[in-house]
Amino acid sequence: MDRKWVRWQDWLAFVVGVVTALTPLWFTPDTAGGTWSLVILGALLAVGALWSLGVPGALMSEWTHVVLGVLLIVAPWVFGFQDQMGAAWTAWIAGVLAVAAGLWVAVPQMRGHRSAHA
Repeated sequence: MDRKWVRWQDWLAFVVGVVTALTPLWFTPDTAGGTWSLVILGALLAVGALWSLGVPGALMSEWTHVVLGVLLIVAPWVFGFQDQMGAAWTAWIAGVLAVAAGLWVAVPQMRGHRSAHA
């Protein structure tokens, strides 16, 4: 799908990014690193989703979702808030959704790109 601003996977990534960035308002991790990891990774995910929505052919933007999703999944352990269930589960669920949304678009785009060059 090459139309701008219509791909549901990118809208999902945008909403997930915004919710993740705002998570410290209702679930505050005990560590500053935990709070900032949610804010920064969530904001980066939202910005990456806007990039994907505005430039739907940019395959790198989808892989950005995947990388940020993996970082969100490991963030609770890296920043020490794995025992704070609200913040940790938000990071884990957001990470899984970001990875799924990114792969959902990136894999078919890669296949189409390969077949176009074959």
